[in-house]
Amino acid sequence: MKRIKTAILGATGMIGQNYLYLLLNHPWFEVTTLTGGESAGKKYGSTGKWLMSPDMPEQYKDVIVKSTEPKEVDADLIFSALPTSAAKTVEPKFAEAGFHIISDSSAFRLYDDVPVVIPEVNPDHLSLLDVQRRKRKWNGFIVSNPNCTALGLTIALKPIHDLLTIKKMVVTTMQALSGAGIPGVPSLLITDNVIPFIAEEEEKVQLEPCKILGNIEGDRIKPADIKVEVSCNRVPTIDGHLESVYIETKERVDVDIVKDALRSFKGKPQEFKLPMAPTQPIIVREEEDRPQPRLDRLAGSVPGMSVTVGRVRRGSDANSLWLHVLSHNTIRGGSGSSILLGELIVALKMI
Repeated sequence: MKRIKTAILGATGMIGQNYLYLLLNHPWFEVTTLTGGESAGKKYGSTGKWLMSPDMPEQYKDVIVKSTEPKEVDADLIFSALPTSAAKTVEPKFAEAGFHIISDSSAFRLYDDVPVVIPEVNPDHLSLLDVQRRKRKWNGFIVSNPNCTALGLTIALKPIHDLLTIKKMVVTTMQALSGAGIPGVPSLLITDNVIPFIAEEEEKVQLEPCKILGNIEGDRIKPADIKVEVSCNRVPTIDGHLESVYIETKERVDVDIVKDALRSFKGKPQEFKLPMAPTQPIIVREEEDRPQPRLDRLAGSVPGMSVTVGRVRRGSDANSLWLHVLSHNTIRGGSGSSILLGELIVALKMI
C-alpha cells in the first residue's frame, strides 16, 4: 500500500519524540511534517535533547520544523502531541481545514461529539465522527486517545464489563515518573518517596472509562453506569503505571471464567493484524507478585502494547473481584495506542 503522509504537532516535546521513535520505519505511515512553537524554522536536530534512544535517528535531524498552522502541514493524518492549553485552540483549526487528528490531549475528551477510542474496546464510537462533522461543519475530525492511566485500566475492564455487570470500582494507582513529562517531578521530591496526589488525574480516571465503555444513543454516548472511586499516586518508577482495582458486580464472580475472558480478549486490531497490534492485548500472570513495572511494562508481541493483569482473585464476598493492572504509560498509554488508532482508521477506510 502507498504510505500515508503523517504530521506530528508539537514534535519537539517528550510525547512528540515518542511518536517519532515509534513511527521510525513504520510500514504504513511516513512522517512528512513536524511542527513546534519557538523551534519553528530550525532543524529538528537542533531543537533540544533527544530522550528516546542513544542517538536521534538520522532521518529526523535535518527536517525543518514548521509552525503549527494548517497551511504549513502536508499530511493525511495528524498525531497531536500538543499540551492541552494549545490543543483547545489549535486542533479545531486543523479539523476545520480538513485534517484528520488523533489527539493525546484532554482538551476535547469529554465533549459529546468527540469519541475517546481504544481500538480493541470501542471502535464503534468512531461513527460519532459523522455527528461531529455535521454539528461543527468540519471537513476533518478530532478523535481522542484516552488518559494514559484510564487506557490500561479500561482495556482490562472491557472483557469483565462484557461478562458481568460492574456496579462499583475502587482504583488506587501507582504512576511512573514519565507520566509527568519533562522536566517532571523534581528528584528531591520523588526520591525515597511517594506523592499521593496528581493534579486533575483522578477526575480523568473516574470519567473516561465510563465514556469509553458506554453506548451510542442518538448523537451522543451514554456512559456506562459504574461508580468509580480513584486515588492517584506518583511513584519513583520510570515507566509503567500499576493499578490496584477492586470491583463490585451484580452477579456472582467466578475467577477462572474472568481469567479466561481476559486471556481470550481480542478486537479489530488483532482481526486486521494491524502493525502495532499485540497478539494478546491482555496478558494474565499467575505469580503472586506480578505484574511489576520493571518486569512487565514491555510485555507483548509488540513491546509495551499489551496490558498485564495479575493477582486476579475474589474479594470478601461472592460478588467482588480484585486485580492488578499494569500498562506502559508512554507506549500503550500514549503514542503507541494513538498510532494503533491511526492504523484502524486507515483499515476502516475512514481517510
